Amino acid sequence: MSNRTAPVNRRQAGIAVTALAVLALTAACGDKDYAASGDRVQPAGQGAADNGYGSGSDKAGGYGEDAAGGAAAGGLGAAAKTLAVKEAPGLGKVVTDGQGLTLYRFDKDTAKPPKSNCAGDCASTWPPVPAADAKAATGINAADLGSVTRADGGKQLTLGGWPVYRYAKDTAPGETKGQGVGGTWFALAADGGKAGEAPAKKEKPPAAPKADVSVADNPRLGKLLVDGKGRTLYRFTKDSPWPMKFACTGACLDTWKPAEPADKSKIEGVPAKLITTVKRPDGTKQLAVDCWPMYLFKGDKAPGDVNGQGVKGTWFAVGADGEKISKSAKAAPSAY
Repeated sequence: MSNRTAPVNRRQAGIAVTALAVLALTAACGDKDYAASGDRVQPAGQGAADNGYGSGSDKAGGYGEDAAGGAAAGGLGAAAKTLAVKEAPGLGKVVTDGQGLTLYRFDKDTAKPPKSNCAGDCASTWPPVPAADAKAATGINAADLGSVTRADGGKQLTLGGWPVYRYAKDTAPGETKGQGVGGTWFALAADGGKAGEAPAKKEKPPAAPKADVSVADNPRLGKLLVDGKGRTLYRFTKDSPWPMKFACTGACLDTWKPAEPADKSKIEGVPAKLITTVKRPDGTKQLAVDCWPMYLFKGDKAPGDVNGQGVKGTWFAVGADGEKISKSAKAAPSAY
């Protein structure tokens, strides 16, 4: 009987040893110090090394556990609530969130169209501000607030098109430690510009196209017709409106350029019925006033010049009624 029992006892002993080994291995895995091994990701603001986004040794957690709002993992930070414009020493007026923390913009982002290029470790140091619950206060145009969808699907607040961030090292209201970090991070001005800089000049809307033909008041000749660039229009007495005759051809056209036809919807100060288009012998089209072909004088260098008036006693500026102006212009040069 003792012989049959011995193998059983040895087998049970072996199983017990194996179980103890597994338990020991499990305990060893459970007791591993991940913090000591360096595998644990540190919250923004901890550690001596700078990651290129402005992080480095500072107070634990940057904002502290509550203010960070989970941003240490690269997600959106705490809600901004009601934004405000406050005075910051050396910077002037800056935009802050509802807790008084300074808000920033990143030069590597874009505003047109809005796009954030701060993710991962960058977003841990510069927590993106969520668009939800953000409101404009006095000094901020509500129309300048918007949102941009980040790569992770989160909706980030924008101001003037620029994605908005906090800085993990700003731990108290009014701090601006993020100003100028890396030469790319700047506190926000109320219009989305950089705090401390002069407001960007808004682009002027393009000027409305000038009339193709209008009336100008010339100090030497009175009211006369000009083209869309303000150049004086002339007629040649050797031409003929009826029957149609063009006396200025060949070398004459080197000095007197046929005026371009006009759009009748772009006429000012002269009856539209006087404005027509005539076809020259070479097939090109030319502006005509009361059926007289119109020309530009090569000797007129700037709008308002009337150097062609009275040349050879055959070239004359034209009045608003379509008639030639017979007044003489002083110092009229000789030309064709």
